[in-house]
Amino acid sequence: MYAISLGDDGAELRPLEPWHAEEFLAHLDRGREFITRHIPFGTQATDTASARALLTVYAEKRAADSGFLHGLWLGGELVGGLMFRTFDAATGACEIGCWLEPAGTGKGLVTRGARVLIDWAFDERGMHRVEWRASSANIPSVNGARRLGMTREGVLREHHPYRGVRQDLEIWAVLVPQWRAARARTSHNDH
Repeated sequence: MYAISLGDDGAELRPLEPWHAEEFLAHLDRGREFITRHIPFGTQATDTASARALLTVYAEKRAADSGFLHGLWLGGELVGGLMFRTFDAATGACEIGCWLEPAGTGKGLVTRGARVLIDWAFDERGMHRVEWRASSANIPSVNGARRLGMTREGVLREHHPYRGVRQDLEIWAVLVPQWRAARARTSHNDH
């Protein structure tokens, strides 16, 4: 498989597939309390078989062209990931999401990896809109959307209960013309 370098610090973005089940489970076990503070991702993966089952769901989504997972590795260790939770080529809209264990935080991994995947969605797949959804209480995730230059389009107040509290859900998005214009400005400023 391929690995995409995310910089000089040894960070890589790679497909996260069913054969990674043991490594994925070890990663979730290291960061479970941190990861699940705001999102339920991975809560059902409690042993190798259930970890493989979760990864298989996304492998099947990838095969159906409706979503997929990529892991974020730092120094050869899986520390988080990015996903296209939904991917609808027919409408040109998708939703990207992320998770990290504590060892992966504060290093820009999500931002760097998300840029690669958003470029791919727009440039290779012809998507028009990439969404980011986050609980208003999940400040790191909201800040991630901001760093990516997304626009906050609205808040679904008390959208869903999580851990006994109704969560406000923020919807952020970037459209292909905005993304390309920002990328062109960045490229121009680099020269």
